[in-house]
Amino acid sequence: MNEIIQFTLNNKPTRITVNKDHTLLWVLRTELGLTGTKYGCGEGFCGACTVLVDNSPVRSCQLPVTKVNGKKITTIEGLEQNGKLHPIQQAFIDHNALQCGYCTPGMLLTAYALLLENPKPSTEEITQTMEDILCRCSSYNRIVDAIKTASQSL
Repeated sequence: MNEIIQFTLNNKPTRITVNKDHTLLWVLRTELGLTGTKYGCGEGFCGACTVLVDNSPVRSCQLPVTKVNGKKITTIEGLEQNGKLHPIQQAFIDHNALQCGYCTPGMLLTAYALLLENPKPSTEEITQTMEDILCRCSSYNRIVDAIKTASQSL
């Protein structure tokens, strides 16, 4: 059964009629064409599908789209502004923390949310926050360094 869902997506009001049983991940990818959010495990464990809902990291593969009605959603496509990369994106590039790129959207959005909440996190706080996003390439040390650099530039 279809339902009208309204939310703010990457700072733009969005209204869409979708099957109420679909997850946010599939609505973003198939209905809205935002393919930066990745399908990983489909079980909410790997973090590749992470988006921000009201600035909190959420696994979109497990989130029914009806749960975002009236909320603010940020995807990886929403981090850059006016063609300029966000400092966290630039730091990941500068530290070569992007290898295959599959975990990158989840890593970036989780790091962004961390820095919104705690602009100067310790190494331990970064590690604890990021530990649930799986990186198949094992770029963890570079990711931590990138987040530290970004925290200094914000």
